[in-house]
Amino acid sequence: MAELLPVEPFDIVVFGATGDLALRKLVPALFHRWCDGQIPEESRIIAASRDALDRAAYRELAATHVLAEDASENRRQRWAEFAERLVYLSVDATGDGEGWNELSEALDPDENKIRLFYLALPPSIYGQVCDAIGRHGLNSKNARIILEKPIGKDFHSARLINDRVGKVFPENSIFRIDHYLGKETVQNLLILRFANFLFEPMWNAAGIDHVQITVAESLGAGQRASYYDRSGALRDMVQNHLLQLVCLVAMEAPNSLDADSVRTEKLKVLKALRAVTSETVSQDVVRGQYKAGAVGGEPAKGYVDEVGHESGTETFVAIRAHIDNWRWAGVPFYLRTGKRMSDRRSEIIVQFKQVPHDVVGSASGVPQPNRLVIRLQPDEGVKLMLMTKDPGPGGLRLRYVPLNLSYAEHFEGGYPDAYERLLMAVVRGNLSLFMRRDEVEASWRWIDQIIQAWDHGPSKLYGYQAGTDGPTQSDFLLAREDREWFDAVTR
Repeated sequence: MAELLPVEPFDIVVFGATGDLALRKLVPALFHRWCDGQIPEESRIIAASRDALDRAAYRELAATHVLAEDASENRRQRWAEFAERLVYLSVDATGDGEGWNELSEALDPDENKIRLFYLALPPSIYGQVCDAIGRHGLNSKNARIILEKPIGKDFHSARLINDRVGKVFPENSIFRIDHYLGKETVQNLLILRFANFLFEPMWNAAGIDHVQITVAESLGAGQRASYYDRSGALRDMVQNHLLQLVCLVAMEAPNSLDADSVRTEKLKVLKALRAVTSETVSQDVVRGQYKAGAVGGEPAKGYVDEVGHESGTETFVAIRAHIDNWRWAGVPFYLRTGKRMSDRRSEIIVQFKQVPHDVVGSASGVPQPNRLVIRLQPDEGVKLMLMTKDPGPGGLRLRYVPLNLSYAEHFEGGYPDAYERLLMAVVRGNLSLFMRRDEVEASWRWIDQIIQAWDHGPSKLYGYQAGTDGPTQSDFLLAREDREWFDAVTR
């Protein structure tokens, strides 16, 4: 296992500290980094929320999440050590109520100490919170703000948020987080592409037939139903997660891996995405909403039953996208994401072109195209699907097999998860794993075109049973061009 180097001492304020994100992800992430020795003892974690709790009550609440899977004596002891650095304050994050004087007093007065503000809050109040931080003089020279996705609900709202946050924090102190960019395999995608000469000569329209990107969830809207019903799959997943994956697959080689070089190349991809119009939306985009069914052998309600009212919100979307530039002309990128699908998985399939001539003959088996399968979750790894001869006598028979790199099998020890890695990157000031303002706004420009096309053109919402991989109409996106979704799980 690689050595985990400590970061500089820091203070972090987590607004929305009693929410699901803070309790399930952020506090455990910080605790794990503490256990691995990355967080110095001088650091402090300040949990802030409107809830009227004292320090002991919040520690007990947080402990139920941190110790849920492992309540061993050793882990409890480490938690007790960590909790000494955990403070709770009742604060009105918008700055209209009390608590800000106490927050100011809780922060280290040293202007040189790194100070982080994590907004685990609705994006609609990001501007108000930043105004309050500035008004109370808490934006010290080493202060950094962390914004959760989505930044806004469209281009206009995203620009307003960026403008307002930018009045308090300079761009190089704003960390727009997308936890997919913290996944090991996502980061490895750049190394796979640009540190191996094997792929680059055919990583273009001459060598690649198409690309598939799937982010599937088996869960339904659940406790996020009220938020999700105002968002839908397009805003919630495509605008950030899927488009970021498209950028990493399609971008040109940056001059280096510094933040601006990488993000500038990603921006070029976003600007080259072909517009979806009211004339093309029915051919290039499929919307769906799950109905009652079964997931993992258990009955699952339909979306309407979960949210408690009729709804036109899409819980599934599939898109045929095109990148109009020299490298990718004519290569479709098929994107799909949805809830209540057959299983939870995130993967990228790069399908190379078929061999130009079959030298073995159909009696030996039909050659399959080479595919590079990059699995982001649940088991991270990379497979290269190849044709080979089936061993043994009795003639020549073909078999389609993977060259398999499983992270769990090839790398010993545990590794920080996405939030752990990203939080430490913020402390180090490494912006390369975070979205720049112009990236966010370019993503929204493309998404807004699809939403407007739905509003002004034919836009049917297809039903699909929970436990399936979306409406059958999503298969037609590929079938019209004699392609199909590749099931990497069964290969």
